[in-house]
Amino acid sequence: MEVRLATMSDVKSMSVLITQLGYPTSVKQMESRFDRIKAHGDYRTWLAVINGEVAGMIGAVKSYFYEKDGEYVRIVAFVVDEKHRGQGVGQRLMQKSEEWATRIGVTTIALNSGAKEERTNAHEFYINAGFQETNVGFTKSLK
Repeated sequence: MEVRLATMSDVKSMSVLITQLGYPTSVKQMESRFDRIKAHGDYRTWLAVINGEVAGMIGAVKSYFYEKDGEYVRIVAFVVDEKHRGQGVGQRLMQKSEEWATRIGVTTIALNSGAKEERTNAHEFYINAGFQETNVGFTKSLK
């Protein structure tokens, strides 16, 4: 398995993965989103590739705390292709984000995950990866 930074040539595979995550996304939409994301130096998007096929992705961004000194990395996208789940792909992607966080001097990684029943396996993965459940999230649509 290879883990590498995503490029614009990967947007088709990325749109499939984001759709599997539960957010239907066209290639054109993913292209537009990724174009904006890759323009910001604090973002990283890595892909896990097995035998030339994209098997998963993780997107992370370096952010700044308001409540204390320092920075943290937030995982903002994380999905393993349905065909490759349970094969260590998620572990390798998470490891890559942790390596980056350590390299840039960050000591905290955070993520949010939906409270839907279909996310139960993901929540178990996060706990097994050393994350602690610490808060409740809320969103509000302004449309």
